[in-house]
Amino acid sequence: MRAILIRQVLWLVGLAFLPAIGQALYYRGDAAWQQPPTDAAQVSVAQARSWDAAVLWIDARPDEQFTTAHVPGAIQLNEDAWDKLLPKVLAAWSTERKVIVYCSRQTCNLSHEVAERLRKEDGLKNVYVLQGGWEEWQKSGQ
Repeated sequence: MRAILIRQVLWLVGLAFLPAIGQALYYRGDAAWQQPPTDAAQVSVAQARSWDAAVLWIDARPDEQFTTAHVPGAIQLNEDAWDKLLPKVLAAWSTERKVIVYCSRQTCNLSHEVAERLRKEDGLKNVYVLQGGWEEWQKSGQ
């Protein structure tokens, strides 16, 4: 009787782990514990400030965060409303401007995704990701 009970418990525990294992396999490339993508085109707040007016700031954060506060002059562009927001970005962009994309913090991948999409899909050059994102911008006293 005890052996049957132990076997049933083991089966239940095994079945309980099946969805987690499936999800881990499905999302193995997007695991939350992974480091953010290493983007060769990252820029510090100090470097970005030195470029001054030659910068087109792109905020990749969700609407409520952008509405609350953002880098002065930044244009919002995120995955949720890409097609709606992209025309405004392209209208403000010119070949001599450097594009700096940021999101909320260093571990946020949204800025990397938006920057990559701007490079690959839209052919923009000089697209950078702000190291530390909005969090770093605020720490710098801007």
